[in-house]
Amino acid sequence: MTAESSRRLPIVAVVGRPNVGKSTLVNRIAGRQLAIVEARPGVTRDRLEVECEWNGRSFLVVDTGGVVERGDTLETKVTEQALRALGESDLVLLVLDTTTGVTGDDAVVAQLVRRDGGAVIVVANKVDSDRREVDAWEFAGLGLGEPAMVSALHGRGIGDLLDEVVKQLPEPCSPGDGDAGTRAGSTGPQALGEAGPGVPAVAIVGRPNVGKSTLFNLLSGEERSVVHDLPGTTRDAIDTVIETADGAVRLIDTAGMRRRARSGEGPEYYSLVRALRALDRADVALLVLDASEGVTHQDQRLAERIDASGSPAVILLNKWDLLGTEGRLEVSEAVADRLAFLGYAPVLRVSAKTGLGVHRLLPAVQEAMNAYHRRIPTGRLNDGLRSAQAAHPAPGGARILYGVQGAVDPPTITLFATRRLPPTYLRYVERSLRERFELGPTPIELRVRVRQQR
Repeated sequence: MTAESSRRLPIVAVVGRPNVGKSTLVNRIAGRQLAIVEARPGVTRDRLEVECEWNGRSFLVVDTGGVVERGDTLETKVTEQALRALGESDLVLLVLDTTTGVTGDDAVVAQLVRRDGGAVIVVANKVDSDRREVDAWEFAGLGLGEPAMVSALHGRGIGDLLDEVVKQLPEPCSPGDGDAGTRAGSTGPQALGEAGPGVPAVAIVGRPNVGKSTLFNLLSGEERSVVHDLPGTTRDAIDTVIETADGAVRLIDTAGMRRRARSGEGPEYYSLVRALRALDRADVALLVLDASEGVTHQDQRLAERIDASGSPAVILLNKWDLLGTEGRLEVSEAVADRLAFLGYAPVLRVSAKTGLGVHRLLPAVQEAMNAYHRRIPTGRLNDGLRSAQAAHPAPGGARILYGVQGAVDPPTITLFATRRLPPTYLRYVERSLRERFELGPTPIELRVRVRQQR
């Protein structure tokens, strides 16, 4: 770990009204496609944080949703997220659209930035040619300094902008300082860098509008994700690192995963892609179900996707407080029936809104991760296999000669047998090993190799 990575990173907030190219600029600075970009306002809603580096200086770039003076409830919450990022930043990039000039919303955002009183760089975006540079000088009238002229889409002027960013960044201070210019106890990708690459990742997945972001905000201790009763509010996969009694855990809030036919093109499609990527890189998946709606076909499909990923899972029946006795019984039976292939996964009855039962979540996650990484000594494993066969011999005269665990994450065991073992017997062996070695909340992969006896 370098000296700089052990310190808290300076924060650069990218703000502006909707559809001026903030996310395109963030992707350009990061050097990869992170934020969802589409040529219409309102695509970015949550704060997306990414660690970047230029000329040997590391810093955290925060992409925000568009700031609007007034709008509906969702737009207000998006604006609140942007203002929160503005208040936590060390440097602000105020992004403006050169093709439209200064609008009323631009003036409002500029006033907010001016009131904040921090360091700011005015970024005149969409300066695609020398002819546009004359138009960009209009932004100097906002009283926030000369504009940096760039084209985020084509990369024009980005190097000069980053040179100025690095010049204005404060020197990073140590985690214990808590001085101005850093956030005390901050979470997010920079905390992941401090904690090291071994921080386990927990992906919160589920259909749209089942309460994933509410749960994410409750666990992270701050309103990081926009919560609204409009399905599809979350579009990017948002990370934050929280400290637990068992160490650091990285939470990943994902967009609601719809059927591909309904995802179509544009933001919903890319949200789905990001959610699937988040699931693939997660150590544990939290499958959030809306208990008031029961187990839907789409819930089953998502559970199948989790099962295919090989990650341990915890099933959360959210909104449990809305059900009566009969409804709770029906939902519990539906989970046991329709999600039987995730039978190893613990089922927690919770309410992300009220906090009911949420205290059991992190211990369940820790137990799942411990089982996911568990390695069984070969001698003990074969003692367990002999005991299982003594209790119930394999059909057709087949016999397991011995077994070895070849891998973890998940525990992967190769069985050497005299004949092929039927699936029903393999399920019995798996259940026996799970109970004997306390591998409850993780999938187990059994492989069979037939070895003829001489």
